[in-house]
Amino acid sequence: MKDSLLRTGRAALVPVLACAVALGGLTAWTASGAAGRPASVTVEDGRILLPFGIDDTAAMFSLRNTGDADDELIAVDVPSAGGAMLSRTVVKNGAGSMRMVPTATVPARSTLKMTPHTLDIMVYRPPQVRVGDTVQVVLRFRESGTVRAEAKVVRPGN
Repeated sequence: MKDSLLRTGRAALVPVLACAVALGGLTAWTASGAAGRPASVTVEDGRILLPFGIDDTAAMFSLRNTGDADDELIAVDVPSAGGAMLSRTVVKNGAGSMRMVPTATVPARSTLKMTPHTLDIMVYRPPQVRVGDTVQVVLRFRESGTVRAEAKVVRPGN
């Protein structure tokens, strides 16, 4: 009986030690930062172009991802406007046109800079604003969650 318990104990010892060593290694790897950091997006440099009358306009931001994984901008909102959506300028045969896009990738350890000539936020039925005013914008990211930001009203070309 004693011999049987001893054999069972020895047999169980190998997998238990293997698990302990693996767990210790994974803990050290994670603690050292080698396991990577999740996506973490900050929103900076918000600008919205001064609309002409009731015309639609565009808002732009710099989206900085300090994480080790890509993130995705999945929705935008301008509560004081009639609505907002992501748009991208596409140039074909020398002519530019605007296309709505469902999402935009913010690469890991990088900055996505929006401009009126690339990716921007189309704002329709914008609020009445003057140069220097700020407009609240809500950006929703797949991993980083909801970020509320301000866009300063600027004249086109600034």
